Amino acid sequence: MRKHECTTVIVGKKASIDGSIIIARNEDYHGPINPKKFVVYEPSKVEDRKYISENTKLVYELPEKALRYTAIPSEDSNEPGEYAQAGINESNVAVSSTESLYGNERVLALDPLIDKGVAEDAINDVVTPFVNTARDGVKFLGELIKRYGSAEGNGIIFADENEAWYMEIPTGHHWVAVRIPDDSYAVAPNHVCIEEIDFKDEENYLWSDGIREFVSDNNLNPYREGFNFRKIFGTYRELDRVYNCPRAWYAHKLLSPNENYDPESGDIPFIKKSPFLISHEDVARVLGSHYNETVYDPIGWMGDENQKRRFRSISLSRTSHGHILQMRPEAQNRLKGIQWISMGTGAFNPFIPFFTYINDTPRQYKNTEEEISLDNAYWIAKIFAYYAETHYKLFHRDTSEYIQRMMILGRQRVKEITEGAVDKSDEELLEYLTRENQKTADLYMEETLKQLKDYAVRAISTSKLTFLMDKNL
Repeated sequence: MRKHECTTVIVGKKASIDGSIIIARNEDYHGPINPKKFVVYEPSKVEDRKYISENTKLVYELPEKALRYTAIPSEDSNEPGEYAQAGINESNVAVSSTESLYGNERVLALDPLIDKGVAEDAINDVVTPFVNTARDGVKFLGELIKRYGSAEGNGIIFADENEAWYMEIPTGHHWVAVRIPDDSYAVAPNHVCIEEIDFKDEENYLWSDGIREFVSDNNLNPYREGFNFRKIFGTYRELDRVYNCPRAWYAHKLLSPNENYDPESGDIPFIKKSPFLISHEDVARVLGSHYNETVYDPIGWMGDENQKRRFRSISLSRTSHGHILQMRPEAQNRLKGIQWISMGTGAFNPFIPFFTYINDTPRQYKNTEEEISLDNAYWIAKIFAYYAETHYKLFHRDTSEYIQRMMILGRQRVKEITEGAVDKSDEELLEYLTRENQKTADLYMEETLKQLKDYAVRAISTSKLTFLMDKNL
């Protein structure tokens, strides 16, 4: 099994600029290439009520009827498993899994991970089609963990039009989940983040059976009062201070600019209130960031080489994709869910909006082969990012302007499609939104290919195998 090292951002509906609930995450892979595709699975009966994990070989017993849902699975023959990552079902429930995390040695010694337990490769596929609310999603997965155990430390995000939840599973059987307050946002960077648990507040917290007894009976709480999940179950390692904590620091720097946290602190708050209302563009900037305008930017103009290499950034060359799942409470039912997708490195590739009440996905997204193709969204994003990064100083301004144009296009498309959906029946909407998603993909591909061709031609002139030539020779 692989472990995805990701970065998560969650925004409550009163913390967002338009009343949307937003859950978002980068999917980072251990190598530079991990082909991804965007698909929709039709509602159907589950064959034999079983799902078999290609990695852990766990056989899940599932409900008989499945809802339609979108997904972003891998298309990588070198690695088995779906890894569907993120999707929205026809009940307007969004699920994103997972944010890899790690329990400490004390808790893992007493409740170790289960080799053949629930793992990232299957979570989206065995949860998303079967839940009708975000809270249902937490409980449904919690029951799977109770029955089968967990093979990995994972953080999972759930959202519907009313609320967002974040669930952390650091050990084989114990977990907690917190409802993100409507007026707040949260950031999770690959370590246990949830802090104090109020066991008297079942509206805003959920937890595994027996977790308090597990902690008490085994003397796992380092404090005399309270139940700080991060302190009890989490890690405070050098690796966290280099790999994880700085990402939380920089995300809060963008979303709460008046705060002044230490980038190496292991106690940066998980949940915060921003001084401004957050848009999906703000979330995209977080997921596409690399300590911009600081000495820690690995491709920036500030800082020495040691500073540039000191911290792992949010956006990476090995990012497979990023997603922003937006739930719009004010939109009509079939238009509530929008799945914004950025293939490849978010620093250079924009988030493109797709409605999720559809019967098919755009051809450039649904058929990703392992061979390079400029007619494929994943591959054109990877190639575009290579030129944009390799010639960063030359193309930096152009890339910024390109991403801004795509942000404008994205908002325009959402507005146009929403307005065009008025008075359509469910059947008409299904066909309409499917067609409009294809138009959006066509516009994105056309603009990106145009920009890529410009970069390729201009990059030729930067070759070091050149010399001032006499034009007559």
